[in-house]
Amino acid sequence: MSFSRWWTETTASLGDRVPLPLAALLLVLAAATVAVAWYTYPAWVPRRLPRLRRRKARRERPRPTTAAAPAVPAAREPADEPPAAVHLSLADRLAAEGRYAEAVRERLRGMLRELVTRRMVRVRSGMTVTEVIAAASDHHPPAGPPLRAAGAIFSELWYAERPATAEHDRRMREYAGDLHRALAEPAEREDLP
Repeated sequence: MSFSRWWTETTASLGDRVPLPLAALLLVLAAATVAVAWYTYPAWVPRRLPRLRRRKARRERPRPTTAAAPAVPAAREPADEPPAAVHLSLADRLAAEGRYAEAVRERLRGMLRELVTRRMVRVRSGMTVTEVIAAASDHHPPAGPPLRAAGAIFSELWYAERPATAEHDRRMREYAGDLHRALAEPAEREDLP
């Protein structure tokens, strides 16, 4: 039996059992379902596959004892981390190309790198921007306002996924300058009258 004859007989058999308006409606619903699935593709795909292995028993690690923290956290400078000037030149290049969100991210990286270089904070892997800003503000209060404002812009662009503009980049430049000036001044002692 040829394909064309099989197709004709199958279609005729289906037409005898399902009325034409119902078949058209089912085809339209199937097309709409495929279109919605195509449009929302990333949302319904699982982020990772379920684990089929059994969980390993967690080993109990001894908890570290709480010792008095030093006044200035010791900052390790990784050898592979570029200096703040590299982040700022990359930010200028990205802003010139119109990639403002990436420029804002690099300016914030430069600001955080300056904090680490000046030993204001010790950035550990897994720390959020908010945690770094809180640590820097606790150690050097004049650095708090520009850092909080820069963190708010970064969060608005990267986490809330708002479109970035040249105005965002200009404000980040100002905040980076304010932070640099605040770090250049010695912190005022709070115990003075």
